Amino acid sequence: MIQQAVESLPVAVIGAGPVGLAAAAHLVMRGILVKVYEAGDAVGANMRDWGHVRVFTPWRYCVDPAAMTLLERQGWRLPEPDVFPTGGESVTKYLEPLAATPELAGVIETGARVVAISRLGLDKVVSRGREERPFVLSIKTATGSRRDLARAVIDASGTWANPNPLGASGLPADGEAEFSDWIAYGIPDVLGRHRNIYAGRTTLVVGAGHSAANALLDLTRLAGTDSATTAIWATRSTNLIRIYGGGDADQLPARGELGADTRDLVESGRVPLVAGFAILAIRKKDGRLLVDGETAEGPRTIGPVDRIVASTGQRPDLSLARELRLDLDPWLESTKALGPLIDPNEHYCGSVPPHGHRELAHLEPGFYTVGIKSYGRAPTFLLLTGYEQVRSVAAALAGDIAAADNVQLVLPETGVCVTNFGVEESETSGCCGCPAPAELDACCVADAVAKDEGKTGCGCGVAA
Repeated sequence: MIQQAVESLPVAVIGAGPVGLAAAAHLVMRGILVKVYEAGDAVGANMRDWGHVRVFTPWRYCVDPAAMTLLERQGWRLPEPDVFPTGGESVTKYLEPLAATPELAGVIETGARVVAISRLGLDKVVSRGREERPFVLSIKTATGSRRDLARAVIDASGTWANPNPLGASGLPADGEAEFSDWIAYGIPDVLGRHRNIYAGRTTLVVGAGHSAANALLDLTRLAGTDSATTAIWATRSTNLIRIYGGGDADQLPARGELGADTRDLVESGRVPLVAGFAILAIRKKDGRLLVDGETAEGPRTIGPVDRIVASTGQRPDLSLARELRLDLDPWLESTKALGPLIDPNEHYCGSVPPHGHRELAHLEPGFYTVGIKSYGRAPTFLLLTGYEQVRSVAAALAGDIAAADNVQLVLPETGVCVTNFGVEESETSGCCGCPAPAELDACCVADAVAKDEGKTGCGCGVAA
């Protein structure tokens, strides 16, 4: 196929979540043909799964500028900017109206799962003529399978549907598959449609992130109306500063409040915490579950419990791009250039250096990973990051390299930024909450700038 014919093909966007639809909005605003593939039955399928959860970012951080332009042409108005929507409200008040705009309504196909991507007529081994070939996408729908062609591919398929297992080794714990009916991955709707499953029972919540915090708080609220409801919290890490957060120093107050409320659950004794617990196996005894693991003091068993909530994070599904030449960070599975900037082994902070099409591209020209999938297994992704990512990628695909390289990204600080996590780490080693010990290396961009200016902690204080 000659290059002119390739350029006449659409850009394929995988995923009709907030970042995927934002990518489509930026592309159509630049006059570029686009086709959006959504595996779910409707746009925002992953967000619908946790639609009961209220996010800690207000509306003004949840809407992409190009998407807003398309919506406002139809008379849409941004909800109250400082109100915090639930996942469900984000879908019904933002994503559904966006998908219904004239510019996007005809380019989104739901119930269409992309199962593989390659170059037309070439596997990943062949180099010669590679850039001249269009991408070929294998699509699975309810009516069968087909193959579509595209000039470029933006993978915004996310990670929500691909949860990490409970096993501490990154592999499923023994018995995890056998007792999967007793395990919920993510954030179950404890106070709503799943109430009867958890009321009057004991639930083990596993994980040290915001999903675990939401599940614990909901279970505690349920216990307020059903005293037989109890929760136990288990974390692999012994350092919980990442979930407890920076409190009042967090520039997203709802995020700081979430961490503070979770800390209070433990300190008040309402939820027992087993920190430093590495899960090895799950077994059943007398109709209930026992969870075996290792701690620094030796083997330990938690239970019996009736349910397990696995809020252990997600990982990207790399199988659909197996025939493409990917450029991945070797342990995070993020795009390689992002790995050192977001590695949770080294730092945890709300500030991520601005990045765009160059950091999101792979060795396969024309293939980009965006949104939370671009972060691989790393946490702390915010929608603002994804929106700026796709703005840059759309500009690059339009040939506007100056705009693509002019990446602007300012994220709300967490109030906590810790380097080199270890079991002895304490809150005093934070830096984005100010002040930071001067002897610490910079752990985020803002802290690096502050230290260059002779200050101590993201510019909050002046060094003595």
